[in-house]
Amino acid sequence: MTDTTTRPATAAGTFSLGGDLTVNRLGYGTMQLTGEGVWGEPDDRDGAIRLIKRAAELGVNFFDSADAYGPDVTDTLLREALHPYDDIVIATKVGQTRQGPGEWTPTGVPAYLRQQVELGLRRLAVDRIDLLQLHRIDPTVPFEDQIGELRKLQDEGKIRHIGLSQVSVAEVEAAQQIAPIASVQNLYNLTDRSSEDLLDWSTEHGVAFIPWFPLATGALSKEDGPLTQLAERHDATPSQLALAWLLKRSPVMLPIPGTSSIEHLEDNLQGATIELTDDEFEELSAVSE
Repeated sequence: MTDTTTRPATAAGTFSLGGDLTVNRLGYGTMQLTGEGVWGEPDDRDGAIRLIKRAAELGVNFFDSADAYGPDVTDTLLREALHPYDDIVIATKVGQTRQGPGEWTPTGVPAYLRQQVELGLRRLAVDRIDLLQLHRIDPTVPFEDQIGELRKLQDEGKIRHIGLSQVSVAEVEAAQQIAPIASVQNLYNLTDRSSEDLLDWSTEHGVAFIPWFPLATGALSKEDGPLTQLAERHDATPSQLALAWLLKRSPVMLPIPGTSSIEHLEDNLQGATIELTDDEFEELSAVSE
């Protein structure tokens, strides 16, 4: 029996990515480990590696990264902290180029996607990437060419599962005609549910839904806000409650809250241990609409 006291992430339960890759549902996103504007190395590289190792100690076995984070920073941090990845699943992304701090440009040229996958294999020191996500669809390149190249890489054994990021239901369904899609990663949290239709579709089809920016709570977590009041009843923090709400929202939900602070990491992961009642879930859902 797993000790959820010392490994709180395990309290979130598990999900099987692509039907064959089981992960704990509360993961960790690495974007905040880079420099300002998601550009450059972290101010404290050794501290970043310690934080990743601490996440694994606390039961996180699903880590989300991207070649664009840094760029080329977080994959390397994960390798230094976790390789050879015993029971650890690394999800990374390709398909965005960086021109400077805060600047992102979708780039889906097939040769570029292939190059970045090959470089990702080297950075992570693996023969196959567990979950390779197309970071953004490039509107200037035929959609079929972008997904088709990832399918070729999958057929070659360099990618285990393919995911998409910031997409519509129609785009996922179109991609499914070319390659199996194991996950989607869209903006979603208590106060921004614009991807509700994709979440419902994912739940129905058993596709992992990875919400980015999962801890945005806005005015709900002000001193007199409803999230703060409910958190006090649970002796919890608003962030913990926001994660508990996400985990209860759907069994395919895999939140990946990110932080550069071990204290915040430990606080966030306790969200997996909170069990909201149906009434509390509905209360939170209603006040945040």
